[in-house]
Amino acid sequence: MAHILVVEDEVKLARFVELELSYEGYQVSVAHDGLTGLTIARESHPDLVILDWMLPGLSGVEICRRLRTTGDQVPIILLTAKDEVGDRVAGLDAGADDYVVKPFSIEELLARVRAHLRRTQETGSDVLQFADLSLNRRTREVYRGTRIIELTAKEFDLLEYLLAHPRQVITRDRLLEQVWGYDFMGDSNIIEVYIRYLRLKLEANTEKRLIQTVRSVGYVLRE
Repeated sequence: MAHILVVEDEVKLARFVELELSYEGYQVSVAHDGLTGLTIARESHPDLVILDWMLPGLSGVEICRRLRTTGDQVPIILLTAKDEVGDRVAGLDAGADDYVVKPFSIEELLARVRAHLRRTQETGSDVLQFADLSLNRRTREVYRGTRIIELTAKEFDLLEYLLAHPRQVITRDRLLEQVWGYDFMGDSNIIEVYIRYLRLKLEANTEKRLIQTVRSVGYVLRE
């Protein structure tokens, strides 16, 4: 079930869109101002966002910009009464994927929702998988088989990088640069510490080891 966030300050319109989406089988969250919408988007990682352009607090365009600057690639559909070419360009340049002008047909909006969700599912880029280990970049969920694994932010980043480069030997220097940042000035043993944390969590039920040590070089994800 796809999760859709609707951010719309017109309460009746928001309720109408919520009911139509729910009827189509989607899980729906609703916010009536920009700051609340941005907070929900960051915390719940929806599969798609429907954003009104004009909102109290933060505009829909500003929400787009803020989500995109943090790397969030959730599909975004802007709802607006603005229909000038310059307005459409501004919305798309801010990171919106699509644009629906008010008043709109609910059938058209639902069709666009289906198209963007289908496109996201086809790319499959949000889910990384190796053996029985899977990681969802958008929801930040990690599973070993059917067992969910709770990770800290940095443990997640480290595992994500290893999963993005399976069977490749990754040096410690490369991990420091890519996961901790080029300007990291901490203890270089931090990698060993976090690898140990990951192994403890990934192998908590005596599962086979997937993160292997390559002596004097680094680490590799392989069976």
